[in-house]
Amino acid sequence: MAGGIHQPEDMTPKRVCITGVSSGLGHGLAQKYLEAGARVYGCSRRRPEDLIQLGLRFASVDLSDENTGPAVFSALIEPETQFDLVLLNAGKLGQIRDMRDTPLDDLRETLETNVWSNKWLLDTLYSGDRTIDQVVAISSGASQSGSRGWNGYSVSKAALNMLIKLYAGECPETHFTSLAPGLVDTAMQDYLTNLPPDPRYAPLEILKAAKGTEAMPDGKTCAEKLMEVFPRLLELESGSYADIRKLSNSGH
Repeated sequence: MAGGIHQPEDMTPKRVCITGVSSGLGHGLAQKYLEAGARVYGCSRRRPEDLIQLGLRFASVDLSDENTGPAVFSALIEPETQFDLVLLNAGKLGQIRDMRDTPLDDLRETLETNVWSNKWLLDTLYSGDRTIDQVVAISSGASQSGSRGWNGYSVSKAALNMLIKLYAGECPETHFTSLAPGLVDTAMQDYLTNLPPDPRYAPLEILKAAKGTEAMPDGKTCAEKLMEVFPRLLELESGSYADIRKLSNSGH
């Protein structure tokens, strides 16, 4: 491992912070860690009542609002002086359309949620001499592929990868990774797979074919796989981008 603190693979993190816990992958991760006995802090705009009943420490945070978000998030995590694992999961897709047809305001909002909120989240997490063992930011293969139509989403995830790399250089006591989790059956996929056929946006047909199959697991099933992968990410250089599909294929 090229930096960060190594956790044995059989050691479930005891203190976990997750963004975007109201649905999809974030909800699945929060549920699985709560069931494993971890103390889990989560934020999202909507309240996940089922997770709160399981013991989730929750705050409603609008990640696109840097004026109110940091104070609410800071109050949520104030009791903890250390986190074993931070999962920056929340994200916004935006509409599938050509870049030239995408308003700048839409691009700004996507970057605000997918990139800049993660800056103030990390800055808040590190305030007060709090220590963090591992940070995993949920990225996407779209950050590498640049497929037509994915406009602000691709730009924002590519920028997120670099943001994580920069923080890795500044915070050697923490291990950072940007991780593409593969296809996950979420509300985002509901939107994508219900779009009409369009030859300009080739990945849509791949997603439609995967919908409802093992190639596109639900959030809880994907969370179980990711929980096995997170400790193995510590073998990578801190700040790296990784794709779970390539990690699986390479045997890492």
